[in-house]
Amino acid sequence: MNKKIKELKKKSIELKIDVIKMLDKAGSGHVGGAFGMAEIFTLLYNEIANIDPKKPDWKERDYILVSNGHICPIWYAILANIGYFDRKKLDKLRKVDSLLQGHPKINIPGVENSSGMLGHGLSQAVGVALGLKMKKMKNKVFCIMSDGEQQEGQTWEAAMSASKYFLDNLVGIIDYNKIQIDGNISDIMPLGDLKNKYEDFGWMVLDVNGHNIEHLLSCFEFVNKIKKQPTLIIAHTTPGKGVDFMENKFEYHDWTDDGEEVKEALRQLRQKLSDLY
Repeated sequence: MNKKIKELKKKSIELKIDVIKMLDKAGSGHVGGAFGMAEIFTLLYNEIANIDPKKPDWKERDYILVSNGHICPIWYAILANIGYFDRKKLDKLRKVDSLLQGHPKINIPGVENSSGMLGHGLSQAVGVALGLKMKKMKNKVFCIMSDGEQQEGQTWEAAMSASKYFLDNLVGIIDYNKIQIDGNISDIMPLGDLKNKYEDFGWMVLDVNGHNIEHLLSCFEFVNKIKKQPTLIIAHTTPGKGVDFMENKFEYHDWTDDGEEVKEALRQLRQKLSDLY
């Protein structure tokens, strides 16, 4: 493992430690999807997106929209980590009058879209990407989605629009962890061949291991070469990745705080971090 990859991996684990501490203070929160997307958030904000935390409204910035807003603990952790706001605010997750609520809102520095109900984010991203195209600007728009919200009709209306308007400045990223709040995707509403469906809607589609930083970097490099069509990255992830008793269990989609589990989760994450030194 080269030095760059190792440092990025360390950062992703440090973010998970921040998430556990945040949720412990809050008493509950979404941990499964947050952990599953730690590497992707680490890469987007440290390597891929053109952003400046000191100028969150910079006109030439890339836009990162999160449709599955319930995974916001990992989003808040990375935003604080790179300087969008004071890290002390992480201690107030889900508290009354806190900047950081259980779903993100647009007044948080670095947050480009408010979210709540699933299925709206891709439509928001299409609107931003189309507006940028009309202005002849070169900004990229990244839209993170859950696999569960692919069950929503509005997502597919947005997918059709993105292709119709040749939005090659739009990159969708699906957290394909195969669970949702009530159980397994395959039991609740199977998605079938998601790759072929998006390709039929006119997208370039890439399948990738969402935890393999080397592969993710190569994937994002390839995205820059795509012209005249939107791109979708299907990131195959493990919910709760890094803590053995949380992995692949829909019960940890939204977690109620447990003191013993907090201790064990932190122990496992700190051990993984130590192993990288």
